[in-house]
Amino acid sequence: MSASHPVPEPLNSGTLSTSDGHEIYWESVGNPDGAPIVYLHGGPGSGATPGARRFFDPDQHHAILFDQRGSGRSRPLASEPDADLSTNTTAHLIGDIEELRELLGIERWTVFGLSWGTTLGLAYAQRFPDRVSGLVLGFVTNTSRREVEWVTEAMGRVFPEEWDRFRSTVPADVQHLRLVDAYAEMLFDPDPDIQELAAREWCRWEDTHVSLMPGARPNPRYEDPTFRLQFARLVTHYWRNAAFLEDGELLQNADRLSGIPGVMIHGRYDISGPLDIAWNLNQRWLESELQVIDDAGHGGGSTFEVIADALRRVAREP
Repeated sequence: MSASHPVPEPLNSGTLSTSDGHEIYWESVGNPDGAPIVYLHGGPGSGATPGARRFFDPDQHHAILFDQRGSGRSRPLASEPDADLSTNTTAHLIGDIEELRELLGIERWTVFGLSWGTTLGLAYAQRFPDRVSGLVLGFVTNTSRREVEWVTEAMGRVFPEEWDRFRSTVPADVQHLRLVDAYAEMLFDPDPDIQELAAREWCRWEDTHVSLMPGARPNPRYEDPTFRLQFARLVTHYWRNAAFLEDGELLQNADRLSGIPGVMIHGRYDISGPLDIAWNLNQRWLESELQVIDDAGHGGGSTFEVIADALRRVAREP
């Protein structure tokens, strides 16, 4: 499977109705008799775009993709005026993954996550290790308090001009808060102009810090004001709460992954998620392999081919 492989059409699609009012969109691609894989998108809030289907070998894989709560084709969206994120936590997302597995009658599957999806994938695998046959994780994050502080505060040392704009956007009445908290408050301000300002400047900072790779380009999805608001609300919601996990939990509980093979893929130029995050996990998760891509940041470079190869190697028939 190459990067030029056409985007396949879904074999099936539907919605998972949760007990607390969410409709979770899901779809499947590939070979119904192939190795089951669940795809966990990034963000939080990026949604499972059609382009993500290209990762999966149409002959070998039976891939399930879904839009996490508040994003993509799931409803309600986090961008809605009356959005309530109280039922949008890591525990809720883990529950959705398990309900989806049961709905589709899958006994065990490979978990494939990118960026935020690696945090969610690790949390799910540590909660339900018997349901996971393998892990493929690209651009590894743990969404720890230290990582959030790095991306939103300390990285101003790397991008001082851009960070000064990011910081100075915050109005006086919330300047006493951490930046992630201040933006989270602004994104739900009664004044829609303040919401829009916060969403635009948050996404501008996302474009700045995502990579040190030469030639990195802005994400065109941030041009959509609805997507900007949805994305920024979900990212700040999860980041301000350190993914609703105990600090350091995913690293400390790495022993729960014992017996599960996995590959972690990380770009050398990834400054959003420095390489030590994946390296430290690799030291504790003995069945894991860490591949460092020297020509990539938080995406880009030759990552597509490396990830597609890892999926072929890790995914196995249950």
